[in-house]
Amino acid sequence: MTKSLKKKPGGRRLSPGSISILAYALLIASGTFFLLLPVSTTRGISAVDALFTSASAVCVTGLAVVDTPSTFTLFGRTVILALIQVGGIGIMVLSTLFLLSLGRRVSMSGKSMIRDTYSYGQGQSVHSLIRHVLVFTAVIEIIGALIMFPRFYHLYPLDKAVYFSIFHAVSAFCNAGFSLYSDSFTRFASDWVLNLAICFLIIFGGIGFIVMAEIRQKFSFRKKFWTDFSLHTKLVLASTLILLAASTLTFLALEWSNTLKDLPLSTRILASFFQAVNTRTAGFNTLSIGSLANETLFISILLMFIGTAPGSCGGGIKVTTFSTIALLGFSRFSGHEHPQAFYRRISPASISKAVSLMIISVAVIIVGIILIQQVELGDVSHSLSRGAFLEMLFEMVSAFGTVGLSTGITPGLSAAGKLIITAMMFIGRLGPMAIALAVSRREKSARFSYAQENIMIG
Repeated sequence: MTKSLKKKPGGRRLSPGSISILAYALLIASGTFFLLLPVSTTRGISAVDALFTSASAVCVTGLAVVDTPSTFTLFGRTVILALIQVGGIGIMVLSTLFLLSLGRRVSMSGKSMIRDTYSYGQGQSVHSLIRHVLVFTAVIEIIGALIMFPRFYHLYPLDKAVYFSIFHAVSAFCNAGFSLYSDSFTRFASDWVLNLAICFLIIFGGIGFIVMAEIRQKFSFRKKFWTDFSLHTKLVLASTLILLAASTLTFLALEWSNTLKDLPLSTRILASFFQAVNTRTAGFNTLSIGSLANETLFISILLMFIGTAPGSCGGGIKVTTFSTIALLGFSRFSGHEHPQAFYRRISPASISKAVSLMIISVAVIIVGIILIQQVELGDVSHSLSRGAFLEMLFEMVSAFGTVGLSTGITPGLSAAGKLIITAMMFIGRLGPMAIALAVSRREKSARFSYAQENIMIG
């Protein structure tokens, strides 16, 4: 049993999930307030646009309804940078650090929140986890900024080059996708150093802090060091490598005669890899998303839905969820009763969570796409709105997966449409299951169970 930080009126305890929701909502509200200040923008911004931008930054999504570099001043861009960093690391870790700085003991509820957010297990203390999160974040972002600095220093004065390096390092590691360029990184499509630095930051921010900590602890040059890793780490690393390789080849093949046709071979490969990395998690692009073929957009939707690893800065249903369901299907076709990987059997509890999360996520997206089509298209016939469904579905999954890629329809959405996308980013960041558990009543133990009976499936 966990003790709560506080109780609701009437004695009902706030669950860790509820506290997470309130903390993120408060952070988004604070960001909205600062972005509405006259000092934050060059020509003012509406309350809805400020809310959308704040939510996009806190939820490390990257979708934008206004042009970031031309709309926001240095102060406004710094507010966005701070929201990205806090949202990426996690408001719960920062809150726990505040308690520790006051010499107060972290509550059981606080520990529960951190465990849920970062897939925290029994092997490490909360203090150790927080230290790993902050050290990994600082070290990797500094390395990424140092790699990018020479490229920006070649283009800008020292102070501007430093700021651009830090901003994009934080945005990339936190998988946010916010850029200080209106066209993202399309102008740097052939720059191997800058592209690979961004990809390096995104991948490390997307595999999760626990995985990185385990790699640091157990990696060695022994031939069989791989066997020392947990099943979670093996699944995350294997799934990430497979998805990156497959999606790179897919982008290269599908866009060979389209957006890649005028590029040299080396740049085609680089652009395909860059887009493969960004589509599952961040939101940078070196190819025009609005110019991609329909089949490429559909593949991108699937990749955005899968997302990154649990406990990472990215969103989606997570690669472990996708891997578990894929292994479940494979085991059924191959005649095995239980899914297994790397000589380990996946527990029934993990399978149940994966299936539940998949169902909830699909349901959330279905509701979202229906709502946004209703407010944006209304009763317009499909024959008069061809292509709108794919673009809105792309936008909805991008928001849910906290990816930030867009075909270009975001700024043109109505106020109601922007609010729907904002809600989807919020749900995608906290996780559909976390929100469902937070707002649901405590599960009651059954006093009896019904008789079991099989039904025909298929």
